[in-house]
Amino acid sequence: MSAPRAWQGVRNILCVRLDNLGDVLMTTPAIRALRRAAGDGCITLLASHAGAALGPHLPDLDDVIAYDAPWVKNAADDPAGDRRMIDTLRRRNFDAAVIFTVYSQSSLPAALMCRLAGIPAVLAHARENPYRLLSHWVRDPEPARHVRHEVRRQLDLVATVGATCADTRLAFATCDADRLALGGILAAHGVRADQGWIVAHCGASAASRRYRPALYARALSMLHECGLKIVLTGTADERALTAAIRMQCEVRSHIVDLAGRLGLGELACLIEDARLLITNNTGPAHIAAAVGTPLVDLYALTNPQHSPWQVPHRLLYHDVPCRNCYSSVCREGTHACLEGVDPQRVVAAVHELLERQPERPSAPLAD
Repeated sequence: MSAPRAWQGVRNILCVRLDNLGDVLMTTPAIRALRRAAGDGCITLLASHAGAALGPHLPDLDDVIAYDAPWVKNAADDPAGDRRMIDTLRRRNFDAAVIFTVYSQSSLPAALMCRLAGIPAVLAHARENPYRLLSHWVRDPEPARHVRHEVRRQLDLVATVGATCADTRLAFATCDADRLALGGILAAHGVRADQGWIVAHCGASAASRRYRPALYARALSMLHECGLKIVLTGTADERALTAAIRMQCEVRSHIVDLAGRLGLGELACLIEDARLLITNNTGPAHIAAAVGTPLVDLYALTNPQHSPWQVPHRLLYHDVPCRNCYSSVCREGTHACLEGVDPQRVVAAVHELLERQPERPSAPLAD
């Protein structure tokens, strides 16, 4: 597809993705397509602070601007900061902007910001008529007509301006420095590089997407028979969660708790070098997809379009009438879509994925 006339010659592109880390990762194939179309032009990502942390690990970006927008959940109320951001964008003289949203979000607040910053060409999905806010309006067919995977949604968006690429894998570049640092942390906790391990990421930003700690503990206890270390990960705020899960495990000698002890790059190396990841539907699931590690995804039925992309996986859930609720807190108060997943199913899914892999230790860590 050739680019529309107003998009031809675009060289300085702003990619706007203002939600979470996992959403940014699912946008990386579309960013790669824009990079291919722009050649040696400049690609800048405008993202939340959580998403902007990915910047050093995304090779198709030239720059990253961190901004917690007021129309995104949990942002601070800072009108002066919003005005400063408009000024920052104006000084950068962008030729064009692409606003990436899930179908439950509106692109128009970001489109207004781009207009006030003087960006002449702005591409986005919109359900309502944006009039002059978008120079390139793609009518949003979701969810009325169909629902696409989030990666496909964004690839289809940029294809409307002629940006395509054959490589549709998620991007995350790990580095030797992070792997070396990880090696020291693992050694300090009694984990050898030649042992092999499973990563279990038990938290999630939304309560509706968290498998109950007692159920996690039962599954992790039963996995003792695998002969692999299980490394618990999480944010610093999730240390109490991982500690509680470990304490509830009937067998815990094989479990190492590293919650709050890893940077993003070290976490990605840990997942990349693991035999497998067990996780809720949250950012590390998409890191695993980016680095090619199989995963068992305890998939709350809040959003249908965020399953792991192009990586061996098992989605575990219990089907419920309230599926696709898009809610951060279970409206029914039962968490039935996850409560109905017996820990034995988790163990069976782990064994199934492990049996598909050659017998090998985890990838060697740097000396």
